[in-house]
Amino acid sequence: MVLDPNLFNFETDEADINLLLQYLKQQRPEVLEQVAQSATSEVRQIITHNVQGLVGLLPSEDFNVQIVTDRENMANLLASAMMTGYFLRRMEQRMELDASLDETGTLHGD
Repeated sequence: MVLDPNLFNFETDEADINLLLQYLKQQRPEVLEQVAQSATSEVRQIITHNVQGLVGLLPSEDFNVQIVTDRENMANLLASAMMTGYFLRRMEQRMELDASLDETGTLHGD
């Protein structure tokens, strides 16, 4: 997964301060790339399926599909994909923790 270092370099209104966007802009490109690389194949598969569902997917061998949108809608799609990724990663970590606790018997009071 390759992350464009200019991904977060867009202007926002002063009244619309976004603390997360400010934080992301302060990060070194290497840090952002490392976080992007940490996504598992399972998370990537779910995000791909989710984005395809949002955009629509027709078989490329039968259709010449072009999607046109404005900058704001594309930003919303990107934000949705990112939030889905972060949510899925957290749930994946929770699943791993639950499995680990199951193995030790902690959840069952053994």
